[in-house]
Amino acid sequence: MLPLSLLKTAQNHPMLVELKNGETYNGHLVTCDSWMNINLREVICTSKDGDRFWRLPECYIRGSMIKYLRIPDEIFDMVKEDIVVNKARGRTDNQKNRAPRGARQGFSGRGGGSNNRGTGPQQQRGGPNKFRGK
Repeated sequence: MLPLSLLKTAQNHPMLVELKNGETYNGHLVTCDSWMNINLREVICTSKDGDRFWRLPECYIRGSMIKYLRIPDEIFDMVKEDIVVNKARGRTDNQKNRAPRGARQGFSGRGGGSNNRGTGPQQQRGGPNKFRGK
């Protein structure tokens, strides 16, 4: 189970986020990205000491500042169900949007793409062919 697939499944569910500085944020997950940056809505922020509270309509948390996330157990069950469904279809979570193995994915061999840089004047390989009458 990958952390990002877990976060994608947890969208619109409540969660607790503790930051490296000790602050905690309780709210509903709106979005997350591949760097684990998250947006929360209906947030209650608690200070490091636990003596001050703030209510925020929404907040953005940078992924590199997150110490840990607390997610409801029902989310884990939902992710496990997705894994079973994907195995039945014959694909894993990291194969959903990937090109087949060995596919060139837009590159044309050594040296990169097809921008023709550094190729000089275009001519047939090996120069004119004297056997074709040219």
